[in-house]
Amino acid sequence: MKARTHDVAAATALLGVVAVQPTLPTVTLATAIAVIIADQIGGIAPDIDQPTAPLWRNLPIAGIAGRFVGKMLGGHRFLTHSLLGMVLMGFLSHTLLTFFQPLMPHVQIEYVWWAFMIGMASHLIMDSFTKEGVPWLLPIPIKFGVPPLKRFRFTTGKWPETFIVLPTLLLIITGLCAANYNQLATLIHAHIIR
Repeated sequence: MKARTHDVAAATALLGVVAVQPTLPTVTLATAIAVIIADQIGGIAPDIDQPTAPLWRNLPIAGIAGRFVGKMLGGHRFLTHSLLGMVLMGFLSHTLLTFFQPLMPHVQIEYVWWAFMIGMASHLIMDSFTKEGVPWLLPIPIKFGVPPLKRFRFTTGKWPETFIVLPTLLLIITGLCAANYNQLATLIHAHIIR
């Protein structure tokens, strides 16, 4: 899937998780903002193994660093697109958040970390719908896809992604917002403190 599809999928997953919570925690405004950013970063983080990924395009040393990291991680859709990769990136992101916690005293890092992981999970799930599939069970080198037959899966960047997948995700977001309007309004008004 393309980056914009992963962005929308990550937002959809985060909104879905928030919508199913029986009770909402009270968070700081800084935490709410960090949660949204972490979710979006998590949504594209698995593509760190691809030199042409959005992350690398926005850095000055993009070409060199992207190629180096991609080779170190085994190439595109290898380690970072597996459960093992999720565990490793989850550990690394938690370690970084804990290290930087003193610089962010008003940010509740546990929610930020969960948002990052939700974004990552959404990425792997969405890539499972593509012809390439995802090696969920590395080190077992089998790529899994939904549905199991490749010919029924999407090709990244082609018209089905643009005209079926992306609009479907946007409809899901709209439906989640409409169905959970009161809970989301309460979250914004009563559970986000300054």
